[in-house]
Amino acid sequence: MYPFRDGSFAVRNAWYVLAWGSEVTRQPLERWLLGEPVALYRKLDGGIAAIAGNCPHRHYPLAEGCLEGDSLRCPYHGLRFAADGQCDDIPSQSHVPRAYRARSYPVVQQWEWVWVWAGDPERADPSLLPADEEIRLNEEGFVYRPFYFHEIKARYQLLNDNLLDLTHLAFLHASTIGQRENSTTPDVREQTGRRLSSRREMKDVALAPASRLRHQGKVDRVSAMDFFAPGLHAGIDETRVASSDPERGGELLAAGRVYHAVTPATRDTTYYFFANGARSEEELDRKFELLKEPIAEDIHASEEIERILSRMEGPPRELLLKADAQAVQGRRLLQEMMDREQTAGTAAGGAAPEPARTG
Repeated sequence: MYPFRDGSFAVRNAWYVLAWGSEVTRQPLERWLLGEPVALYRKLDGGIAAIAGNCPHRHYPLAEGCLEGDSLRCPYHGLRFAADGQCDDIPSQSHVPRAYRARSYPVVQQWEWVWVWAGDPERADPSLLPADEEIRLNEEGFVYRPFYFHEIKARYQLLNDNLLDLTHLAFLHASTIGQRENSTTPDVREQTGRRLSSRREMKDVALAPASRLRHQGKVDRVSAMDFFAPGLHAGIDETRVASSDPERGGELLAAGRVYHAVTPATRDTTYYFFANGARSEEELDRKFELLKEPIAEDIHASEEIERILSRMEGPPRELLLKADAQAVQGRRLLQEMMDREQTAGTAAGGAAPEPARTG
């Protein structure tokens, strides 16, 4: 599936964010992961259970059921499933075969992210999650907050492409957070394993149009993003008085941390979790309002591209620019991960196939 090789969709042996921690309660929550429904709920001890979201009997959505202790009862014919997916009660018969079970998923809550492992549960390794230090989630002097959750009507890699190439800020977000130098200033790129890094330092530039900083002169801006394949982007945005200022050069004016979790729900639907870090709760309040518009613009761009792609016969040809280097490397990295799964045959049921088109 574009932009990947035919038959490739997503990495299966990987962690994906399926919910904010505050969303998972004693009321079951339905989410989708790689074309499959998942039911999430809190157990009595506060832990999280994640089991198949469709009852294996007649595929009724289990999230519409009710909890009895840590077990979830389907409201259609009453089958009940424990937190590990094992069926533990069938009202219409006394015997429950051991083979009657719903799939269960390994799940970990890290900060406010609820991560679910999509592949072979025997291969689920929490150490594969980026540490707080790697993504600057525990920096002294910063406070952090989940901002938005969006269900986007577009394939997930369109949003990954967007976040891997920040030159689009100069045009798509020209009235808010972007400026021409986002496009004209080259970035420095690096790859370490499944981590791709990009850093752009813009010198002696004007403040972004929507900036609320009370500063009249030029500034130096740093815009950097780390991609932890297959679906987490962690970035920084810092603004200082321009180093050319003889009195205040280098003085920090603003510092932010941004987090984008991108999850393939179905072949043409993406879950997008956006969080932010700042130096005060008041600054987070301001950013919550400021960033609504550029986030909406990114979503609109992804959905408009999906609208075009969904009506085309076959994969489109692309003109690739020098600025596409990071996005192309991101695609290659994911394709390599999918190819290894297909070759090794280690994913549950093989590498994630391309789901059937919906609608």
